Amino acid sequence: MRILDWAVFGVYFAGVVGFALYQSRKNVGIEGYFLANRRLPWGVIGLSVMATQASAITFIGTTGQAFDDGMEFIQVYLPQPIVMVVLCVLFVPFFYRAKIFTAYEYLEKRFDLKTRSATSLIFLIQRGLGAGIVLYAPAVVLSVIMGWDEKVTILIMGAITIVYATAGGITAVIWTDVIQMIVMFLGIGVAIATLFDTLPDSVGFEEVVYLGGVQDMWSSIDWSWDPTNTYTIWSGMIGGFFLALAYFGTDQSQVQRYLTAKSLKASRLSLLFNAFLKVPMQFAILSIGVLLFVFYHFERPPLLFNAAEVTLAESSEFKGDFQELSTKQGSVHTLRKEATLALLEARRDGGEVDHLRNQIQLYDNQLSEIRSEASSIVENVRGASSNDVNYIFPSYLIDYVPAGILGLMIAVIFAAAMSSLDSELTALSSATVIDLYQRHFRPDASERHLLWVSKLATLFWGLFGCVVALYAGQLGSLLEAVNQVGSFFYGSLLGVFLLAFLVKSSNGDGAFWGLLAGMASVFVVAQTTNISWLYYNVVGALTVLLVGTLVSWMSPIGTSQAAGGL
Repeated sequence: MRILDWAVFGVYFAGVVGFALYQSRKNVGIEGYFLANRRLPWGVIGLSVMATQASAITFIGTTGQAFDDGMEFIQVYLPQPIVMVVLCVLFVPFFYRAKIFTAYEYLEKRFDLKTRSATSLIFLIQRGLGAGIVLYAPAVVLSVIMGWDEKVTILIMGAITIVYATAGGITAVIWTDVIQMIVMFLGIGVAIATLFDTLPDSVGFEEVVYLGGVQDMWSSIDWSWDPTNTYTIWSGMIGGFFLALAYFGTDQSQVQRYLTAKSLKASRLSLLFNAFLKVPMQFAILSIGVLLFVFYHFERPPLLFNAAEVTLAESSEFKGDFQELSTKQGSVHTLRKEATLALLEARRDGGEVDHLRNQIQLYDNQLSEIRSEASSIVENVRGASSNDVNYIFPSYLIDYVPAGILGLMIAVIFAAAMSSLDSELTALSSATVIDLYQRHFRPDASERHLLWVSKLATLFWGLFGCVVALYAGQLGSLLEAVNQVGSFFYGSLLGVFLLAFLVKSSNGDGAFWGLLAGMASVFVVAQTTNISWLYYNVVGALTVLLVGTLVSWMSPIGTSQAAGGL
């Protein structure tokens, strides 16, 4: 990075943190620390909800995945507008009227203590792991750009985020998210504009769309019924629906946000805001990956996008084989570039294009095979799997983005990282203190004591996330990794809340045993079948509903668990 890049990055970071801490000065007590004293407007909450989900994984993992597989991941996001409507009608009224601190606190009011404690513990486990993954993603970028060791980068970023999240609580976090989301929108636009600017002068919007279409990169809908395929319209609309409903409806990092609203109407509006903007935003980010795919038809791509792995292979006993692959890749890329330019010329002149399209497809396949062979060499040297999908966008930034713009893009990725990690920390802290510490150990604790413990819990989870992040690099695509971790738990958590809202005769025994049965069913399905992880959410939720209803029917309902709960 150059001086101008550091200046842009430094000014942004200092401004965001300072503004966030300034806003948090109005916090009062534990309710202020965790819920901003329930006084925030819907627009602020809506941007924060978007920022929490739009982590650095969104920029790094999504663009890399689109580079490899095209727009197919958009299918996972298509049900989100419907999900937001369901949340507004079913979930939000129960949560908001209960005047709770955490989503799991509601389950004790509706069911019993053991159900609350179990769901809160599950959230802490899976979201604690997720925090590590979202911290690792920006460390990938910064380590590549700055030449730092990934471990050092992880620890530096974790420390910075922990400091302001611990000091300012949810108010600092949400106002930080607002600024970061605005910067993120700006960054998406700048990234797309920069990519078009670095393409050859003869390649404009029409040519980009056409070349992406040659390889079906823009094809976002797969109508096949194959349950083992993660990215089809059915896995997206069914599995993606259950995943999004569980995430936005039962994950404390999301529920905590709309509990900060000053009214029920404001809570609902914050979610409807997301219903309109989330899918277009995701489409734009995926488009960056397709643009990168087209861009590297004209500029030679690295043999592997992870520069550290290239260095490792070139200094190993397999350096001769690696160099041979590099030479071969250069030759094939030249042929593909010539065929691509010839295709565009033939298309403009009305000539024959089918033969050239087939040639490009052949060269693309050869380049993919070469890249795969290079990855195999790295795997042999490291003794561990190699996946450079998360380095594709960072590699482009380093080599082709001009001064100033690079600083902005680093700020965008840094913003995305902070907006997710800080949200995780406040959510984990609230569940730890409210659901476990206060409820089980110190129910009579003073506000001052709980506030001190809350900050200590934020610090603990920040350190835990750093430890997980140190090992996250072996998980392949970060985008899939974070969703796969959640999918082992989310469906079962969702099932418990659906049981509470929809089955009036359900009770605590049914909810608790249904929860255990749901997680067991997901484990069995994962071990014995090849169905996509997106369907784990469906399996878990439906199992909880079925088992929970049957157990409730066989056991008596206590007066404290009367139908309807709250």
